[in-house]
This record gives sequence, structure tokens and C-alpha cells, in this order.
Amino acid sequence: MIRFESVSKVYDDGTVAVDSLDFEVPTGTLLALVGPSGCGKTTSLRMINRLIDPTSGTITLDGLDVLSVDRVSLRRKIGYVIQHAGLFPHRTVVDNVAALPRLLGGDRRKTRSRALELLEVVGLDERFADRYPWQLSGGQQQRVGVARALATDPPFLLMDEPFSAVDPIVRAQLQDEFLRLQAEIGKTIVMVTHDIDEALKLGDRVAVLRTGGILAQYGTPLELLTDPVDTFVSDFVGSARGYRALGFERLTDDVPIAGHTPVRLGDSIQGRGWTVVVDDSGRPLGWADGATATNASTANLHQTSRFLQRSATARELLDAALASPDGAVGLVDGDGAFIGVLSAEGVLRATQGAAA
Repeated sequence: MIRFESVSKVYDDGTVAVDSLDFEVPTGTLLALVGPSGCGKTTSLRMINRLIDPTSGTITLDGLDVLSVDRVSLRRKIGYVIQHAGLFPHRTVVDNVAALPRLLGGDRRKTRSRALELLEVVGLDERFADRYPWQLSGGQQQRVGVARALATDPPFLLMDEPFSAVDPIVRAQLQDEFLRLQAEIGKTIVMVTHDIDEALKLGDRVAVLRTGGILAQYGTPLELLTDPVDTFVSDFVGSARGYRALGFERLTDDVPIAGHTPVRLGDSIQGRGWTVVVDDSGRPLGWADGATATNASTANLHQTSRFLQRSATARELLDAALASPDGAVGLVDGDGAFIGVLSAEGVLRATQGAAA
């Protein structure tokens, strides 16, 4: 657990960067720190590994005051991921990952083997091991940075806007990959981000800071979306809070699914309207419109619609239904076989019923 108790940072010129900050990060969870520029997010993060020392208050890691520990010893327990990865340009990828374990006296063969394992964990296979950072994309470099931070298996991980330097598509992929990774490794993480959507997606808890390092609200993403404490938090979280809150709701198993008889390629669909087309295993290939086609074929498939399991979030289901040519999301079972449809209205009725 990471705990802040009345932590402040005041610089010599009187500037208050952090003001009496109180929060905790339970073991195995991720706290996202968000807020406007100058709110003390990065200062708070750097006080954890003593890149900056607090002026007053106490920061503890599993009950141990960070000020009572030698800086070097402290940092060996904490992984650190920054923007642009911060890799050594003259070292190969595998040597970047193995750098700290070797510095601590690890055997060269064992540290290389462990580094290769970590590259696999973050989604980079062995062919990347002997490349140099400049030979990688931005997203790949960030993956190497995460692997390097995990090389000594630290119980704590600090991340300072780790995905902000890549394009939106790669950022979304890295976020999804990181969620998968965190489910496996269960580190205690503090992450700074300027992106509220990223904070809501990755954070088990979110701390919104005001200018001057004052804590405005601390809570789960759903609490921030449904019950912001004031207009500052409401405005910072942004518009469409109700729709975004659907990303944390799931439908119950008793929500009725509408029956829908699918067809296979080559079958007649004339006069049927939009119809789901499946392969020989019953997995959906897309929708075909019987109003404009006689038979289902690959040429007339609407292939961009998403087919989801009913365990998907209400937001995912609603979005897929609204993007579907029939106004309904096609549902599949755990094996990917088509089982029926659910309309956008059905999703909304189910979520409204749950709220009631």
C-alpha cells in the first residue's frame, strides 16, 4: 500500500506545489492522478521515490516512511516508467531491460533470459531483443520501458504519462495491453496522466487535483462520473458523464435477447431486411441487407459491425448497437457463435432498470 498523510511540498520561493495531500493506494491497485497543469501531479509522483522530498507530511510504502530509507535502496523497490521510455540509445532492447538486474550483480545469462521473458510479457517477441531503440516505433519503445521497470520485480510502479507520446490508436492498444498485464502482475501503481479518459479506463481509483496540489476528489471512476463533488470535478471529467458511466455497468443475465435467425453465404435473404450472416461454425461474418440483395455474399456484407458477448459493458453494447445497420448489436457466446441480438433501446431499458 502507498499512503500519503498530510503531504505538502513548498519551494523556497513560497510556491505551493502540493498542499496537505491525503490518499492511499491499496496493494495491487492503480491510482491515476489527474488535474490541470500546475496541480502537482508529477511532484506528488516524484515524492514517492524521492526524486523530490516532501516539505511536510508522511509518505509510506507498506508502512515504511520513504524518508527513513536510503534513496538507492528505496528506488530498487520501485519501477519507474516515463514518457518516451527513456531508453539507453546505445544499448540493445534486451540490454536495456536487463540493465538494472546486471547492475545489481545478476548473472549475465540469467538476466538476459529474464529480460526476454519480460519482452514476451509486454507483447514483444525475441526478434526485437537485439534491435536498438531507434529501430522501434514509439509504442514498442514504451513497451520496452515497461519491461525494464519490471525487471527487478518491484512491488511498486510509478508511471509518468507513459502513453502520451504515441498516437491515439497505439495509445488505446497500449492501454488495453497494460490492463491485461496488470491483471497478471497485480502491482501497486501510481500513474500521472493528463487524459481523463485514460484515467477512467486504467484507474481502480482516480485522484483529481486542483491547482496548488489540493485534492478535489478521490474515488472510483464510476463515483467521479456519477457523483462529482463540485463543478470543478464535473467540468474536468467532462460532458456525456452519463454515457461514459455506462462503461462501468454490465447487463444482468436475465436481460432478454431477441431471437434472430442467421443465414450462411449463398442463402436467400430477399425481403428479410438486415440479416446476420454466419460461417459454417455459426460465427458471424457481418450483416447483409435483403432489401438490396437476393442472396448473402461477401460482396454485400456490412463487415464493420461489432459482435459482442453479453458480458461486455453497457457502453460497448450501446455503441455497437448504434453503429449497427439494424440498430441492434449481435451477441455471441464464449466460443464466438452467434446467439441473438439486443437493440439499443433494450440496452438502455436494462441499464435504466438496474439504476432503478
